[in-house]
Formats: sequence, C-alpha cells, structure tokens
Amino acid sequence: MTTTNSMKLTIEAKSQNESFARSVVAAFFVQINPTLEQVEDIKTAVSEAVTNCIVHAYDGAQQGTIEITCTLSEKSMTVEIRDFGKGIENVEQAMKPFFTTVSGGDRSGMGFTVMQAFCDSVNVTSKQGLTTVKLVKKVA
Repeated sequence: MTTTNSMKLTIEAKSQNESFARSVVAAFFVQINPTLEQVEDIKTAVSEAVTNCIVHAYDGAQQGTIEITCTLSEKSMTVEIRDFGKGIENVEQAMKPFFTTVSGGDRSGMGFTVMQAFCDSVNVTSKQGLTTVKLVKKVA
C-alpha cells in the first residue's frame, strides 16, 4: 500500500465526541473519491468503534483518550482506533454477535459485527492499557 496521506486525531472519551470523530474521518476519506454509501459505511464503523472505547474501555466514565489514525492509499483507507483503557479479556469472544460485558442497559453486543459488515477488514488487538481496532475500507 502506497500512502497518499494520513492524519491523527486525539479526542476525550466522551459520548459527545463520537459524532465529531466519525465526521472528521468521513471528511478525510472523501479525498480518494468514495461513493456516498462507502462514506456512510466508514462513519458507521468508526461510530461503533469509538462508542466501544467510551462504554467498555473506560466503563462509560467519560474520561480517558481515544486516538484515531487514518491512512489513505489510492484505493483504500485504514483507520486505527486506540484506547488506553482496561483492554479486552477475550477478543475472539468479544467479536461474537450479541456478546457484551455490560449487564442491563441498551447494549446489544453487535458493535464488532456492525464494523465487520461495513468494512473490508476488521482486526482487533488488545491488552491491559492498549486496544487497537484496525478498520480497512476499500473504494472501487
């Protein structure tokens, strides 16, 4: 992959920053001329990833930071979303549909499933203090 451009955004893990993050990523993505549907896809996936950081990594405490790095090539964008929270104990289990560690509330356990549906690839690495979700979205 030949890099054509990249950017990095750091936000606080606050719910009001989720829509800002997805808008910034979408605005960056338009440089490689994606379709409107592809832009909406990446916005949805980024929204899910950032929400996961806020709700799970930091237990909804509205504190901590989230780093988002976007790298463009001629035909794709890679988005890495990092948090420095508690980590995911079992990534494989966490990526299964309907799995959630939050009891009660309105969490469906579909975050990773949604990311996988809207991206060409999703890769998750996690340990205490660092979780990285890597999303790749290709343009035709």
